[in-house]
Amino acid sequence: MTEDNTQTLMIGDVEVVRVVEWQQPFVPARTLVPDLAPEVWQDNRDVLAPDHWDPESDHVVVALQTWVLRSAGRTVLVDTGVGNGRERPGNPLFHMSQGDLPGRLARAGVRPEEVDVVVNTHIHGDHVGWNTHDVEGSWQPLFPNASYLLPAADDFHFGPENHYGGGLQPDDRLTYEDSIAPVHRAGLATLWDGTHRVDEHLTLESAPGHTPGSSVLRVASGGERAVFVGDLMHSPVQIAHPECNSCFCLDPGQAVRSRRRVLERAADEGELVIPAHFGGSGVAEVRRAGDTLVLGK
Repeated sequence: MTEDNTQTLMIGDVEVVRVVEWQQPFVPARTLVPDLAPEVWQDNRDVLAPDHWDPESDHVVVALQTWVLRSAGRTVLVDTGVGNGRERPGNPLFHMSQGDLPGRLARAGVRPEEVDVVVNTHIHGDHVGWNTHDVEGSWQPLFPNASYLLPAADDFHFGPENHYGGGLQPDDRLTYEDSIAPVHRAGLATLWDGTHRVDEHLTLESAPGHTPGSSVLRVASGGERAVFVGDLMHSPVQIAHPECNSCFCLDPGQAVRSRRRVLERAADEGELVIPAHFGGSGVAEVRRAGDTLVLGK
């Protein structure tokens, strides 16, 4: 990791640049993954601490980050963080936060007008915030030349047609209005469902449960594979315990099925797993140990 919080890896011919806004203890372990017994964290202390879990506070360590992919001659962003100056009364950590993703992207050699595709793995406030920025009091797309790929099921669920997620979380309406609706008005939104081919190396695939349209982005190039899994999991402990959801999963049963399917394929096909919020290196290798999935070495 450099002082600018970026790091680079290659997946075949696809360059992947990790751009981190922050990495820190987030919430207590039992709050984030309620069904996971406390002793599991202690039993896996050597794997989890300090990059994924802080034993002293018993808080899960997470990162807020965006991934830049240079693939087939185009620049693709995967998720865009929280954004600046957003009203998020339901989440004090994100409410009116002031980050600098554009500056971090610039230091990684990416200017907003050069971005060709923005992938939002799902429509939660910490994945779509920098879709837009404030221009003289109006939210406008930050990436004016990009196609924003939005899961259709999430766009329906969190949008006005489904009353902004059923009105259960006031932040959902605020998120849609300041980070999604302006992209639609600008004519930059592309809704997709099932699977969507981004280019010769990149394919989006539905993995519902965390949200109705939660998705993963698969990368295949030069015999190498990776899968960006969004919020399919928040901690390495969920690799060995895929039956345990985060507290944010809207459909727990469906989330478990998606998690198992994606992780088992990753183990069988040698896909590098890249979750949205892992600390440390931000990536994980998954392998089978008998009937159990484990974090690879």
